Amino acid sequence: MHTMKQYNLQFSTIAKLASVAVFACAFTVTSSAQDLKVLVHNSFSLPKPLLAKFEQDAGIKLSIVKAGDAGEMLNKLILTRAQPLGDVVYGIDNTLIAKAQAAGVLDAYPTPAPVQQRAGNLSLGPGATAIGYSYVTLNYDKASFARSGLALPKTLEELTQPAYRNLLVVQNPATSSPGHAFMLATIAGMGETAAFDWWARMRSNGVKVAKGWSDAYYTEFSRNGGKHPLVVSYATSPAAEVFYSKEKITEPPTGSLFLKGGVFQQIEGVALIKGGGQREAAIKFIEFMRSGPVQEALQTSMWMFAVDPGVARAEVMRHASEPASYDSLSQDVILAKSGDWVSRWTRVVLK
Repeated sequence: MHTMKQYNLQFSTIAKLASVAVFACAFTVTSSAQDLKVLVHNSFSLPKPLLAKFEQDAGIKLSIVKAGDAGEMLNKLILTRAQPLGDVVYGIDNTLIAKAQAAGVLDAYPTPAPVQQRAGNLSLGPGATAIGYSYVTLNYDKASFARSGLALPKTLEELTQPAYRNLLVVQNPATSSPGHAFMLATIAGMGETAAFDWWARMRSNGVKVAKGWSDAYYTEFSRNGGKHPLVVSYATSPAAEVFYSKEKITEPPTGSLFLKGGVFQQIEGVALIKGGGQREAAIKFIEFMRSGPVQEALQTSMWMFAVDPGVARAEVMRHASEPASYDSLSQDVILAKSGDWVSRWTRVVLK
């Protein structure tokens, strides 16, 4: 869903091995009556005291199972549906929900009407409860553009011009949630034919493709020592730069570009896993994720906007602008065509 990433950590080899080990253990550990297994993507992060308070108040012991990127997590759910890995899943987003529903891995749980009304249009439809949202969009390195004297692009079309050659790094939509979302935004904003024509011209103009968000942002992006002053990231990334800065800066060194065809609203949610054994405890966890304290905390832990408009914005989120408009596709269209689009993108951009 995005995949959403934590900005103060990069995944080491040891962390990856530990994640694999935890995932493997999920097949063999049997839940006790009070044990709730929560399947999450690798970017799930909430303050430990908040999780501990939930455990104490609800009388539940949480087992958090990290299962890779959001797309990888869903694939694992589908492959293991005969023996579910958990009781509840967090991180299914609006690019994946239709696939999850079609595969029959989610259990019905109607979002309470007052909760849905507060979320408004931020809905994942039947079967999942929306928790947070953000926007996949272009980020730019302010210092790099200031040094070069190059004007910021006003349209995606400008990025195909020689002046912007070799400036943009994107993620592979086959392996990355934000890369997938950005590809979908180009199709929604330009139309399928024009979008793939744009991608072909971007290939000729030196677009760099990274496997995932971390490689793109922490290795290739010029803000972190790379060569590319434009990167596909999130509208909340500038706020995270301020939050994690060692220099205690008051203005972000990066900014967001909200260009037509280059903005995708990503909504993440939580859902019951079909066949999970702890339904009552899982429902308590869903309610916990929509509670005020979690809606406040996710802003500076998972760098998302709260879906509940009544929750106060964290102060640092004033550096995270929301676009006036964005481009989207229906979940049915994404389900029907996404696979073919990723294959076509691979042929156009990589082969």
